[in-house]
Amino acid sequence: MSPITTLKKVRILFSCRPAYGHLFPLIPLARAARDAGHDVVFTTGPSFVDQVRGLGFAAHPAGISIGEAESEARRRHGDADVATLGITMFADVLPRATLEDLAPLLPRLRPDLVIYEQSDVGAAKAARDAGIPFVSHVIGRSMPPEIMAAFAPAMAWMWDGDEPVDPMMGDTAIDIWPDAVRDPEVAKLPVVIRQRPTPFDLDVPMPALGSSRPLVYLTLGTVAFGATDVLRAAIDGLARLPVDVLVAVGPGDPALLGEVPDSVHVTGFVPQAKVLERASLVVHHGGTGTVLGTLAAGLPQLVLPQGADQFVNADVLAEKGAGRKLLGEEITADAVADAAGHLLDDPAARNVAAKVADEIAGMPEPAAVVEQLEKLT
Repeated sequence: MSPITTLKKVRILFSCRPAYGHLFPLIPLARAARDAGHDVVFTTGPSFVDQVRGLGFAAHPAGISIGEAESEARRRHGDADVATLGITMFADVLPRATLEDLAPLLPRLRPDLVIYEQSDVGAAKAARDAGIPFVSHVIGRSMPPEIMAAFAPAMAWMWDGDEPVDPMMGDTAIDIWPDAVRDPEVAKLPVVIRQRPTPFDLDVPMPALGSSRPLVYLTLGTVAFGATDVLRAAIDGLARLPVDVLVAVGPGDPALLGEVPDSVHVTGFVPQAKVLERASLVVHHGGTGTVLGTLAAGLPQLVLPQGADQFVNADVLAEKGAGRKLLGEEITADAVADAAGHLLDDPAARNVAAKVADEIAGMPEPAAVVEQLEKLT
């Protein structure tokens, strides 16, 4: 596709936490902006700067990782409850670290617009202080009202008493969720720019899948990949079915899963979009990228949520009839075999997913979103 005609050349700074699930959702829009002739630069934690540069973008270190923030929160509070640690991490340690690094960078980088993935709120504070327009890029669900209420007082320092609709969303957001499964809180924001969820995969080879039997794709993403007990239960259950199973552990070590049946292939990263073209069912953790990618492919999904907003995603998919969910101790080989077998045999969930896939196909592509972003500058 040839570059679109732009209103003017602008410099866009993308900011994200140093994690695959926070970086990858930004790449399609960043590439579209670059293809349109704009200058694109990233800031992220030091551990992911080389990852971003390897994708062809200029990148500068800013902020710290969630793991580093957890260590600092535990240093302050010891074995405090999860709520105290979470508020300390996400309302104080993480945003202050990003702000401290990004504030002196902005005068040097001179961006016309800052786009931050929704959890990287320190970048929003830095942009606001510098008088630069800023936009939240949705990568998941908004905080439930009760959690937002608990966080809001601790995050008030970022907004100088002028609190936005949602501390993680600001008042302008790029929303990649189709209406069928959309977050109603995002829809309430003053300005919402819709964008088609567009896959991004690392340049890795497609695994050899020689069998003509149905393929089940199993993954727990790039954060919960270490939950080997969950993966083993899923593998043992799926192996009872007349299917082949492709297990992707991302940055994890495939060897940690031990011996697997002949019908199961375990690997690291995969070109997920290509795998979904071949798959008949997806069994996964409920992360945004996998949820939306599976819906875009018109496939049913069995969700085994492990944290964050994955539980909400599992609830929404089950309520809409696009899949099933298993939680906590429910995740056994028997339960996985039963749920997966049902989803493979019953066309109902596939029909629901196909309708959502049609809606996703009609959403604006990243290039069209770039044209809207130009107007914000």
